[in-house]
Amino acid sequence: MDQITVAALTALAGGVGGDAGRQAWQALTALVRRPFRRGSADDTRAEVPPGISSGEPEIAELESDPADPLRAQALATALGVRAALDEEFRASLEEWWQAARSGAGDEVHNSISGGTQHGPVIQGRDFSHLTFNMPENRDR
Repeated sequence: MDQITVAALTALAGGVGGDAGRQAWQALTALVRRPFRRGSADDTRAEVPPGISSGEPEIAELESDPADPLRAQALATALGVRAALDEEFRASLEEWWQAARSGAGDEVHNSISGGTQHGPVIQGRDFSHLTFNMPENRDR
């Protein structure tokens, strides 16, 4: 399984990605809240082993401060440990991660055509909190 990145977790917890990002975060939260199992998917519900986190406290901590990379790292670690101990969780987490990455990676096609652009042109995706201070063009 590809490691879930701290950057992805902070972005999703912070609401980046609009509706798709919120849905991915809600799906991860629901996944973490599923009962812990040890070994194969056929095992019955098991208690979380001592010293091992289900991931729920880390989800809550990151939700309270989405920009904190240490909280995101704690969640990534908890997810990795739980995935190593719970086969069903690992499979579901892998499925979630693939869907989250593909949803966050929606293609963006930028194009500029016709005319002359007076001022900066920015192309990209998911911009927020931008301010442009441009001198007034007196030649127009």
